[in-house]
Amino acid sequence: MFESWDYDPDAVPVRSGHFIGGSIVDDRPAIEVRRPSDGVVYAAIPEAGEESVDRAVASARKAFHDSDWACIEPRRRARILRRWADLLERHADELAVLESLGSTRPVADARAWDVPFAAESLRFFAEYADKLGGDVAATRGDHLGFVASEPYGVVAAIAPWNLPLVMAAWKCGPALAAGNAVVLKPSELTPFSSLRFAELAIEAGMPPGILNVVNGSGARTGDSLVRHADIGKITFTGSTRSGAAVMTAAAATGLKPVTLELGGKCPQIVFADAPSIERAAAIVSRAILLNAGQVCVAGSRLLVQESIRDELVARIIAHCRMPVPGATWEKRAILPPIVSQRQAIRIDGIVNTSLAEGAEALLGGDWESAASHYRPTVLGGVTNATTAVREEIFGPVLTVQSFNDEEEAWALAAHGTYGLAAGIHTGDVSRALRAVRKLEAGTVWVNRYGRSEDFVIPTGGFKSSGIGKDLGRQAVEANLRHKSVLIDFS
Repeated sequence: MFESWDYDPDAVPVRSGHFIGGSIVDDRPAIEVRRPSDGVVYAAIPEAGEESVDRAVASARKAFHDSDWACIEPRRRARILRRWADLLERHADELAVLESLGSTRPVADARAWDVPFAAESLRFFAEYADKLGGDVAATRGDHLGFVASEPYGVVAAIAPWNLPLVMAAWKCGPALAAGNAVVLKPSELTPFSSLRFAELAIEAGMPPGILNVVNGSGARTGDSLVRHADIGKITFTGSTRSGAAVMTAAAATGLKPVTLELGGKCPQIVFADAPSIERAAAIVSRAILLNAGQVCVAGSRLLVQESIRDELVARIIAHCRMPVPGATWEKRAILPPIVSQRQAIRIDGIVNTSLAEGAEALLGGDWESAASHYRPTVLGGVTNATTAVREEIFGPVLTVQSFNDEEEAWALAAHGTYGLAAGIHTGDVSRALRAVRKLEAGTVWVNRYGRSEDFVIPTGGFKSSGIGKDLGRQAVEANLRHKSVLIDFS
């Protein structure tokens, strides 16, 4: 099995450049790319400025108008997307190596979960290709009124670094199923699996130019992309601060619709009547340790009923002591590295600030500046004013607060900035339904935490956690605009 062997990171070839018009286009390397596991510079990528971005957008626009992608039989478009998914799985070992080499994803996880999940999401969106058309309106008898759905044209898709391949599929799948062309910008920290992803789309039969990839920084490449006048729609996943910058830049050359999945500070609420304290402890632990806490839905705030606090926290700490840190190319790796030294320093700064504010380190709380991993940390003695409770950390840091009754739990769960996701553990169905009503979050999980492979359930947040949805029918609909038609045949 693939999971049984390691690989040599220095022996993995990577191709750099942009992907424009159906092939990789070389450009002058401008940005060094480091491996998070050891900090080694292993490659470099070009940085697309206005000229390269314009070339990619022009390629997408030409392909949208000249190919038959938008107007072919929808089932044919779906077949191409399904062949693309098949190719992802056929090249799963290769993609898993590329994904793990320069990201925080352990190779076994990338092979067992990331690649299959990306492939299956493409299949899911493919099935919507011929399901969303329009509606006939009720009008007077000598009129025909209908609403036609059509693609925007060129969609700008900006993906984050934490799950590069999965996020690329989430962004491109619904846009392409709806008949759009796409210009994808992966993170400059994790650029290489996206290039192979695009090559396999051409092999599956997608017309050249329908999917393009531009590499570079958010500040230059991303900004140029969202400002481009020929971009019809934008989809972005990243921090709340970056999402606000995307909205501002998008309006500079004419209003464009945006889908934004942004930051989170998600509570996990455990009541004394939870079906199993041990199961709740395991779920809470996984929700903060997944990808070393480097996911927007990380369950970073534990709210536990006072009567079970000590037992639950002790069990969570035991779980958090178990993960073995390792390089992403090692089979033993369970706790992934932090994506960069800069991010590790930021995590440590928030932890130290919180300790100075009165928090208590129940586990961890210390970090060696030369290390690529951040030790799982559990902080007690916090309030809603503590920095670690207020700010998104994007690391394996869990804060603990206790409550006595429901109303206190809902009050602690409320966050002034974020509303992405929340989890609740209870054996009381009525309480669970009250939680769904009370919690201001785009997703509420009951007696579980984290996304499943039910792609039909959309994801996205409230408040500063985002606008619109990824996944589900809603993601495809967001890539379609609607045209009203009224015909007088009297």
